[in-house]
Amino acid sequence: MTVADDPDRAAYRTARGIGDDIASCHTAEVAGYVVEGHVPAQAIQRLLAERPAAIGLALPGMPADSPGMGGDESTWADQPVLLIGADGTRTDWDY
Repeated sequence: MTVADDPDRAAYRTARGIGDDIASCHTAEVAGYVVEGHVPAQAIQRLLAERPAAIGLALPGMPADSPGMGGDESTWADQPVLLIGADGTRTDWDY
């Protein structure tokens, strides 16, 4: 695993299909997908199991009740995670 601070993370996100309107504080690449923000592990596990034609997942902003931000693990599944399709479309990603 490589962790790096990118002084131009906005350009990095944009180049990978993550618009400013769904940006968050962290961007990761996992098995060829982009994961933007505090996306719950269960959502990422479903993504990796199903392997849809997609750019990745995003949890826009910094919700106070999300993994790494606080709240209760039992409510994390209520976070509005988006699947960003290969064509840039966005749909709710239930997990």
